[in-house]
Amino acid sequence: MTAYSVLDLCPILRGGDPTQSFRHSLDLARHAEQWGYTRYWVAEHHNMPGVASSATAVVIAHIAAGTQRIRVGSGGIMLPNHAPLVVAEQFGTLASLHPGRIDLGLGRAPGTDMETARALRRDLQSSAMEFPQDVQELMAYLDDPDPEQRVKAIPGVGTKVPVWLLGSSLFSAQLAARLGLPFAFASHFAPEALHDALAIYRDRFEPSRYLDKPYAAAGIGVYGADDNREAQRLFTSVQQQFTNLRRGRPGPLPPPLENMDEFWSPLERAGVEQALRYSMVGDKTTVTEGLREFLDKTQVDEVIITSGIFDHDARLRSYKMASEILSELS
Repeated sequence: MTAYSVLDLCPILRGGDPTQSFRHSLDLARHAEQWGYTRYWVAEHHNMPGVASSATAVVIAHIAAGTQRIRVGSGGIMLPNHAPLVVAEQFGTLASLHPGRIDLGLGRAPGTDMETARALRRDLQSSAMEFPQDVQELMAYLDDPDPEQRVKAIPGVGTKVPVWLLGSSLFSAQLAARLGLPFAFASHFAPEALHDALAIYRDRFEPSRYLDKPYAAAGIGVYGADDNREAQRLFTSVQQQFTNLRRGRPGPLPPPLENMDEFWSPLERAGVEQALRYSMVGDKTTVTEGLREFLDKTQVDEVIITSGIFDHDARLRSYKMASEILSELS
């Protein structure tokens, strides 16, 4: 069976605020738990006017405290922004508060611009190069302590929080394979290397004490509605947001438009449509066909669904539709 999970950036809506975003996220998580979603991923971004999940561990604590069974994790923590010990302490605390429900996904990108990275007091060039060593250092803090170990993550030591590697290129696929860790590819916004990354991960996977065989996940967008026209209208919110980001003007998630051709140029349209290639937009029949084709071609163990829909109730309906379809396909 293919597992299915939620990826949430806690979108800030135009005219809204982070308080509203967190209220919506918790409501979505509670519904996702009822609908059979395996995990609720929260992503780290900084200096993004449309993203409220910058303090990712705090948001995970909020979601986990407001739900009962669903696993909650980082999709992901951008490790170059942080000292491994601090991340181990944060997720050791989360695992102590919510045993057996926390996952730690790690990424190599900063999740922000260079000026903001400097404000985070990180040297991104050296930190990115040290990513493999930082991953192993972090995992060591979460493992059983070595008798000679002088620095311990408290809480953290012995919690053995499951660690994932996330990526949009081949680097993390190779590292996940070498370390024997689960791997998730960010195909919901960077689709180009998806199949190559999955092939490399599976071909080079080395069994470990964490996994005896590869476990691969991939991100997609789902924008489901009662009819194709309405789904396409809902989809224009994220299309606008991606266009604005490429224009250098990131902002809150805008309400949908009736006509995107009045908003973007043909060149902008081509770029955004390429980035959002793995978005299933339409009624239940259309989304079912898209999901079936994606699962057949990728054979992923888990599909991670994001949905940048402006109206909260419409977003809930889209996630419910996706869960029904994936349950049937599995």
